[in-house]
Amino acid sequence: MNKRFVPDARAGPGLLPKTPTAAVVTASYAPDFERCRLLCETLDRHVSGTAHHYILVEHRDVALFRQLETDRRTVVDERDLLPRWLRAFDDPLSIFRRRVWLSLKTQPLRGWHVQQLRRIAVARHAREDVLIFCDSDVAFLKAFDCAAFWRDGKARLFRRDGALADEGHDEHRIWSRNAGSALGIDPSRTSTHDYISTLIAWRRDTVLSMCGQIEKVHGRDWVEVVGAARRFSECMIYGRYVDDLLEEAGHFHGSEEFCRVHWTGEALSDDEFRRFVAGMAPEQVAIGMQSFIGTDIGRIRRLIGLD
Repeated sequence: MNKRFVPDARAGPGLLPKTPTAAVVTASYAPDFERCRLLCETLDRHVSGTAHHYILVEHRDVALFRQLETDRRTVVDERDLLPRWLRAFDDPLSIFRRRVWLSLKTQPLRGWHVQQLRRIAVARHAREDVLIFCDSDVAFLKAFDCAAFWRDGKARLFRRDGALADEGHDEHRIWSRNAGSALGIDPSRTSTHDYISTLIAWRRDTVLSMCGQIEKVHGRDWVEVVGAARRFSECMIYGRYVDDLLEEAGHFHGSEEFCRVHWTGEALSDDEFRRFVAGMAPEQVAIGMQSFIGTDIGRIRRLIGLD
């Protein structure tokens, strides 16, 4: 068992400092490099209230992403975050086009699994009070103050109330159940809330306590426990920890999404892209174009006025 985490779920987190420090956290990989560059440019242009930006990548991508480093932006090697027994290899089953992370302690994991583990693990690496998670295929279009993520000493927990009670969320329900299992929550105590989005915030002290809770329940490293399930969501684990075990201590809920995301479908034409941007809600300050959809990054840059 990893001794660095000492949880006390009963006590819960205290109040944040009057003006907490905040960091933006982005997990990325080489095929998304240009999208991540765009994120960095728009974040620097539009976002205030954050002290630092951490970009979390696989070891072999560190040199590439170092081009984006500044005095307020650091590239973090996953080897400095995750156990050395979890190693990445080229996957022969994909004709070596994809990566797979293997160990004797977890299921085989894909990049999107390991990106989630990095987001949790960065809490031990960072020193800021609040961690703001933003995917690398996001671009900010409007001014945004990260103070929106705290109020009266509490951090904003994104929660879509009762969403899992609706049809079409089978995978999310599995993630929620597996989150409960990892945290040691009684299986009869289910949740219908969804906590998954981009541009959301966690308290760093709560993440550390959450990892300690997992290790206390299972007597094993939290990475081993989470990775053994394979079907998991880091957002579900954090959300259920806060709501089910901490009884919301140190947090307040918010359901508005600050980023409008094009999750599925075809790449957008110029006119469709303009309509998508025009359809942003008043509170939305950024857009996300899922990279696997294939919307050309040059087109995005041109349409938002950067080229």
